[in-house]
Formats: sequence, C-alpha cells, structure tokens
Amino acid sequence: MTPVVAVFDVGKTNKKLFLFDEHYQIVFERSARFLETADEDGDSCENLESLRLSVFDSLHEVFRRDEFDIKAINFTAYGASFVYLNENGRPLTPLYNYLKAYPKPLEEALHAQYGGVEQFSLDTASPALGSLNSGLQLYRLQQEKPEIFEQVKYAVHLPQYLSFLVSGQLYSDMTSIGCHTALWDFGKKDYHQWVKDTGIAEKLPPIVHGDEVFSATFPGSTYKVGVGLHDSSSALIPYLLNFHEPFILISTGTWCISLNPFNDEGLTKEQLEKDCLFYLTYAGTPVKASRLFAGYEHEAQNKRIASHFHVTTARFKNLEIDWQLVDKLTTGKTIPTSLAAFSEVDLNDFADYVEAYHALMIYLTTAQIAATRLIFSVKTVKRIFVDGGFSKNNIFMNLLAKAFGDIEIYAASMAQATAIGAALVIHEHWNTLPIPSNIIELRYYRG
Repeated sequence: MTPVVAVFDVGKTNKKLFLFDEHYQIVFERSARFLETADEDGDSCENLESLRLSVFDSLHEVFRRDEFDIKAINFTAYGASFVYLNENGRPLTPLYNYLKAYPKPLEEALHAQYGGVEQFSLDTASPALGSLNSGLQLYRLQQEKPEIFEQVKYAVHLPQYLSFLVSGQLYSDMTSIGCHTALWDFGKKDYHQWVKDTGIAEKLPPIVHGDEVFSATFPGSTYKVGVGLHDSSSALIPYLLNFHEPFILISTGTWCISLNPFNDEGLTKEQLEKDCLFYLTYAGTPVKASRLFAGYEHEAQNKRIASHFHVTTARFKNLEIDWQLVDKLTTGKTIPTSLAAFSEVDLNDFADYVEAYHALMIYLTTAQIAATRLIFSVKTVKRIFVDGGFSKNNIFMNLLAKAFGDIEIYAASMAQATAIGAALVIHEHWNTLPIPSNIIELRYYRG
C-alpha cells in the first residue's frame, strides 16, 4: 500500500480531493461542483450539507481502495466564511456568502466605537470590506439575530469546520483569523478589543498553529487530521519551506496578491488605502500583502481588444515580447499606475492587436509593479516568484524582470500549490522521507 496524505481543497467553484504520495506526486484526484443554495434573504450561498456529504463520500471512496494507506488528512478552503455551530455541532444558519451586502450603519457604528474606520482598519490590518471582513458577519448575527447568536456554541471558519467533521475537534487557526477578518489586533498579537467587549471572543474556539494535528474521531483509525488552512496562506507554505532568503510571491489569478513574509512593518494609511493588508502564516507570523484585481481587468480588456480587431482572445495566449514595440509604446511617456487606466485608452491608436495587447500588458505590469513595491521593506528582497496565470505570460514576466532589474524574477509552477501547502505543513506526521527540494519548478527571467 502506498502511504498518502488526503487533502480537501475547497474553492468557491471547485471542490477537490487529492491524494499525494511521499514524493508529493498526485496519485488520486476527485473533483465536485455543487449547485449553490440561497439564504433566508434569497442571496446565493454555499450548500453546506452537500459539502459535508461530499467530504464523507470522498473519504469512503478512498478508504475502500486497498492501494492507498491514508496516514493523514488536511483541508484548505476559501476564507471569510463562518459556520455557526450549536452545542451538538450542527450548523445553525446557511454559510453566508462573503459577497453579501453588509448594512452600512452597522459597520460604521462599530468603526466609530473603536477610533473610526482608519484606526480600526490599521489595528486589524483589514481594509473595510463589509462581509469580506468575516468578523463583521459574526457581529451582524449578534446584532440582527440575537436569538440565534445565543444558541451558537462555537463559530469556526470553513477550513476548521471541515476538519471538525473528521476530527470532532473545534479549534481556530492563525491563517483564517489573519485574513482580513477584522478580528485580530496585529499590534497586540491578540483579538481586537471589540471582539472581547461584544462577547464574540467567547464564541471562538481556542487558537492553534496551522501545523497541529488531531486524532480522528472514528474508532480504530490511526490517521491524523490537520486543523485546516486559509487557501492564500496555504499556497505560500511550499515557498516558506524551500526558500529562506527574503522573497516576495506574486500569486496571480483573478486577484493578483503580492505576499512578503519578511515584512512585519506596520501598515501606513497610504498602504491601507491602496488595498494592502496583513495575512498570518500557519505559525502566526505576519505577511504583508497587497491586492490588485489584475486578472479580472486583463480578461475584460482582452475582450475589448479582440472585439475591436475582430480576432479571438486565443491569439494573445502565446505572444512573445517585442522589445521594439515596448520602446515605441513607452519612450517619452509616463504610464499611469492605476489599474483602470487602460480602459480609457482609444484602441484606434494602435496598428493591430499585437500592439494593443503589448500596450495593455505595459499598463497592467506598471500597476502590478506599483502594487508590489508597496510591500517592500528594509530587508532587501532577493527574489520575486510569480505563480498562477500570469507566470505563463511572456510579456508580463519580461516587463517585470526589466522593472526589477536588481532582483531575480522567476516564473514558478507547481501543480496544486494550495493543496500541497496543506500537505507539507503536516509533513512530519505522515511522511517518512525528507521534504523534496524539487516541488517548485522555476524559470528564470533575465532583466
């Protein structure tokens, strides 16, 4: 039997189960998608019951296979999602969507009580994002539905709820608390005073580090169960374990998030206004981050260019950088750092789609460079790793390397970084081999 770790990777769209062998190769994969359900206001939300059943169905399936010996199970899931459990461990409400509109007066009243929105946001390292500040979801439940709040024994984030289903243990983990929840006071390294004053702290289970494991609740089972991790923090783990010199990871997708685990300098007002925040690693250390909606903007502008020049967006996929075009488009011009700037540009100014696409990438990369520079610190960064969609974009990577001439720029690729992070963090509890050094494939771009 092959010794393996099972990792559930729960995204908003896809729910996946992976089995990794001791070399971190995927030896089994199962994927599921569920129809969303609606909460009492008619807003769409995750189908918690389907998710619960899917976890057990998937586990039953892999336990029945005699080629695998499951040594441990861990979970990673999207953040900003609370499950409210009664004393029997049953959910009391739907899993409210973090995009659900938040009542402004409620948010403003809380901010006003604790020094105003700016001070509150600086203390909690969380830009004011309504329901995306998951702590405010708890506050809303307390204020609007006190009768349900009374019945809440524990409120846990989604990764910890999934872990609880298998371990029967209820804990809070640092990565979920540290992701724009407005719960944590980064200066005091403790829950913010508002969490204590409102009594919400009593509804939060004890905190453990993300590398903790528990015994399974099923009699006779010998495998260990991890506490679960917030997905963005999980994707950083393979880099933290492989590289010890200061680096920045730019994780690209719909959102492009720059993460600097070597910068714990407090947030400034300017950084906060430009969508910077702190995450926490699995060990509870701060990671300064900046967010840019660049993947979304790239897709929108791709469609605009394709439509204007009567081509398909597939034409842009494998374009190599043309440095003469770059010189033509940038010489004597100041490119704005705002992400929306290219949407104002007249496409009639360009000879063809190749020139227009180069211009788009120049604008996007300029915005990305500005966002990433926000999280530089006194510790000199030696390397920048780019993973996700933009790491495969030749123009983006070359422009980045040119801008950061004194820093090594790498396109990093790793199959299922988020899931591998959740497996690596509990490595010693299931794996007899040393952590392999070749998990991350790197391609160097010369400035």
